[in-house]
Amino acid sequence: MNTATQSLPCPLWRRLLALVYDLLAVIAIAACTGLFCQLLTGGQLFDAHGKPLTWWFQPVEYLTISAYFIASWLRGGQTLGMRPWRIRVTANDGGKPSLRQALIRLIVAALPILLLELHPWLGLRGALWAVLMAWGLWFAFGLVDRRRRALHDVAAGTEIRLI
Repeated sequence: MNTATQSLPCPLWRRLLALVYDLLAVIAIAACTGLFCQLLTGGQLFDAHGKPLTWWFQPVEYLTISAYFIASWLRGGQTLGMRPWRIRVTANDGGKPSLRQALIRLIVAALPILLLELHPWLGLRGALWAVLMAWGLWFAFGLVDRRRRALHDVAAGTEIRLI
């Protein structure tokens, strides 16, 4: 039997602490991507109000951040934030997640970010709270799931296991 299938499901507190670590990695990736894009545009990436002057900047940032998660999950099942907490993404059978599973996991996990589009009606603070509440629901699902899977893990057929 595969040792991954014998390991225990990851408790929510470890997942959340790993996310805090990954947030630092995402900030660094976004900063480096922003710097690279600034260099490409000769410092003309944003207008005086902080809005991007190019159509491609945000998609490039989203793609680089997405690539970090997808590559981490496919390569070793762990992001930088998951390593110190000794947790790993696996397929439900304990094996490595497939590219399809990693993409579904990423898309479903990122869906609450779309709530930021509510900022014209809710204000930025309200839109950020909406995103946080949606992510709270995503992870709260793991409190009732027998295998402690968050909503994005259920959708992708993956789970987070202790290693």
